Amino acid sequence: MPAPNAVSVVIVDDHPVVREGLAALIDREPDLEVCGGAGSAEGALAAIRELRPRLAVVDLSLGGRSGLELVAALRTACPDMPVLVLSVHDELLYAERCLHGGARGYVMKQEKIGEILAAIRQLLAGKVYLSDRMTGRLLEAVAGGHAASPIVPMATLSNREREVFLLIGRGLGTSEIAGRLNLSVKTIESHRSSIKQKLNLKTGTELVRCAVGWSEGL
Repeated sequence: MPAPNAVSVVIVDDHPVVREGLAALIDREPDLEVCGGAGSAEGALAAIRELRPRLAVVDLSLGGRSGLELVAALRTACPDMPVLVLSVHDELLYAERCLHGGARGYVMKQEKIGEILAAIRQLLAGKVYLSDRMTGRLLEAVAGGHAASPIVPMATLSNREREVFLLIGRGLGTSEIAGRLNLSVKTIESHRSSIKQKLNLKTGTELVRCAVGWSEGL
């Protein structure tokens, strides 16, 4: 049983099994207690307003508004509540963006539960949490007097372009992506064109092949 003064945590992930599994693991800790969860950005904002947790664990891949958009919204709505991003997406591509957006830590889902718990406690102590690999990369950039350069071409894409790219890789067509992201077909076509240019892809077929390959590697 959690202690009477256990720290409350909300989990935001669009997969119920992931939410429930992570909640069960966190609830084993006497100083932590999962007080609620949500599968979307809208649901998360409502739950956090009602439950007022001390910390939120947020996935990047959500239906509707993205996890990055939720992080930014939480920075405004709950500036004193630390947000830990927990995602399958490579930290080299997303960690910096999440920190700039307002998150205080980033952990990949492939890590062991001990790593996640350590990250939660570090954020609750008022610190930032990144892996040793990511911390080293950022320190090298600072020592060199310049921003960290993209490790792979995907790092040149905007947040929205990455969302579109990932949905292409999951087999969604232009109209389906437009519906999923609540955008017009014309806007999605514009994003597709920009992605092809940035990734040096000549045709739509090359774009789909590249997106599928990237998605399978996540």
